Amino acid sequence: MNNFKFLNANEYSPLVLAYVGDSVFELYVRSHIVGKANMPVNKLHKASSQLVKAKAQSEMAEKLLPLLSEQELEIFKRGRNAHSYTSPKNADIVDYRRATGLEALIGYLFITHNNERLDEIIKICLE
Repeated sequence: MNNFKFLNANEYSPLVLAYVGDSVFELYVRSHIVGKANMPVNKLHKASSQLVKAKAQSEMAEKLLPLLSEQELEIFKRGRNAHSYTSPKNADIVDYRRATGLEALIGYLFITHNNERLDEIIKICLE
């Protein structure tokens, strides 16, 4: 899935990493949901929406933090601390920022083609 060529991952802003990570995470979540059961699309959407919202991602990030390497933690913190010019619609700011940190880490792992670690992180998130 990850045959794309990117710049050096450290050249991207944390919000760009989160932008990529958001899409990658959504694809993993949708694949996970579809793999569990064949159901109508509206039910698939509701199930995936519960996992990709900021509150759920924030909880996943808290579970992951003790398992991250120093470099991964640094990427997470860069994403968490990045100042976005948008505000969360249905989440508090702490959850929104932690979710952005998680997405930045996922984006970083995707861009660096670290697929094995990406799979591990996503598996922990979806357990």
